[in-house]
Amino acid sequence: MTTALKVPASERRRVLSRRIRLFAAATITYNVIEAVVALWAGGAADSSALIGFGLDSVMEVASALALSWQFSAKDPERREHLTLRIIAVSFFALAAFVAVDSIRSLAGGGEAQHSLPGIVIAALSLVIMPVLSWAQRRAGRELGSRTAVADSKQTLLCTYLSAVLLVGLVLNSTLGWWWADAGAALVIAGIAVREGINAWRGDACCPGCSSTAPSPTPQPLGLPTTRKS
Repeated sequence: MTTALKVPASERRRVLSRRIRLFAAATITYNVIEAVVALWAGGAADSSALIGFGLDSVMEVASALALSWQFSAKDPERREHLTLRIIAVSFFALAAFVAVDSIRSLAGGGEAQHSLPGIVIAALSLVIMPVLSWAQRRAGRELGSRTAVADSKQTLLCTYLSAVLLVGLVLNSTLGWWWADAGAALVIAGIAVREGINAWRGDACCPGCSSTAPSPTPQPLGLPTTRKS
C-alpha cells in the first residue's frame, strides 16, 4: 500500500514567496537596464516619451523593491498594507508625469529625433514584461497576496507603455507624427490612475483574495478531489 505524498500548505507558501522574490529581482534587474538605456536615448534624441519611459522604469524598480522588502519578512502579510500604499503612490506619480509630459508635447514643447536604441529597448520590453507580469500575477493569486498582484499590474502597465512608446517612435521616425505617442500616453495615464486607486483600496487581487484569507490546502498529488456528502 502506497501513501500519497502531500505538500504542506506552509511549504507551498514558502515556495510561492520565494518565486515572488525571484520575479521581483528579475524585474528590478531588467528595469535598471531599461531605465539607463531609455534615459540616455531620450536625452540624446530630446524625446520626452523616452525620458518618461525611463522614469517609469525607475518607478518599477521602486515598486519591486517594496515587494521584495515585504516578502523578506517572516510574516509578509504584516507589511502588505504599507507596500500597497507604496505601489499605489508609484502609480499616481507615473500617471501625473505621463499626463503632464504628454500635454507639454501636444502643446508643442519639442519634437523628438529618431532613436534606434529607443525602438530596440521598447521592442524588448514589449516581449519581456508580459511574461514577468503573468508569472508574478499567477504566483501572487495562488498565494493570496494583493501586493504581488498589484506589482504585476505595474509591470503590465510597463508593457502598455512599451507599446505606446514603440508605436510613437516608429511613427515619428517614418511619418513625422510627433503627436502619436503623446496622445496614447494620456490613455495610459488614465489606466495608471485606475490601478493606483485599486492598489490603495486593496482591490488589486482577484475576487476572493485577501491578506487575511487562509490559503487553500493543496490536494494530494495525483489524486482526484472528493467531497463528503
